[in-house]
Amino acid sequence: MGENDANQRFAQEATIEPDHISRARAHALELGAAPISPAVGAQCAVIAASSAALNIVEIGTGAGVSGLWLLHGAPRAILTTIDSEPEHLGAARQAFADAKVPAARARFITGRAADVLPRMNEASYDVVLVDGDPEGVIEYVEHGLRLVRPGGTVLIPRVLAGGAVSDPVRRDPVTTAYRSLIQETQASPAVIGALSIVGEGLLQLTTIVESRPGHTTAAGRTTGR
Repeated sequence: MGENDANQRFAQEATIEPDHISRARAHALELGAAPISPAVGAQCAVIAASSAALNIVEIGTGAGVSGLWLLHGAPRAILTTIDSEPEHLGAARQAFADAKVPAARARFITGRAADVLPRMNEASYDVVLVDGDPEGVIEYVEHGLRLVRPGGTVLIPRVLAGGAVSDPVRRDPVTTAYRSLIQETQASPAVIGALSIVGEGLLQLTTIVESRPGHTTAAGRTTGR
């Protein structure tokens, strides 16, 4: 086992998943959903907590696992979860109820993210988790950056595509989209980006807050007089 593999294994085993999330994970796997790993979930919870998040959006419910991790970090937040699979949303609703999450703290929207996101208010959310259809990841991230407030964070799990992104020979559309997303956001003046390789990988993009004239704003525009 290589050093990176050993570190990955240690990080996964060191993460303690709360019982209510473990139960939701078991149900998600029974349904054939692909929930985020405990290590990635814990990172999402830390971001939600450090953001003091009150409004969160997730694209792709993972049958409740990702939402429960986000609310674990932000217990006062209201979560809006979007999924095109009614069965997965139903499982998430049940998982939230079993975890005693008040009904007023979760909104469930059935539909394609590409149809729902354009109707949502911009600069209104603290955290946006993008875990939807990989073919639409760039479009969803663009919406996510529009939806978060200045200083808000967009989280994108699975960006390493099971190791495909680091393989220069791989040129399929999904791998290329993830690779482009990582490279372009790392070079962007509008966000601070960090890539975690733990678990399935997590790209974290926090929009930059600039109030001084002549500097780039979170939306990528330059202010000045």
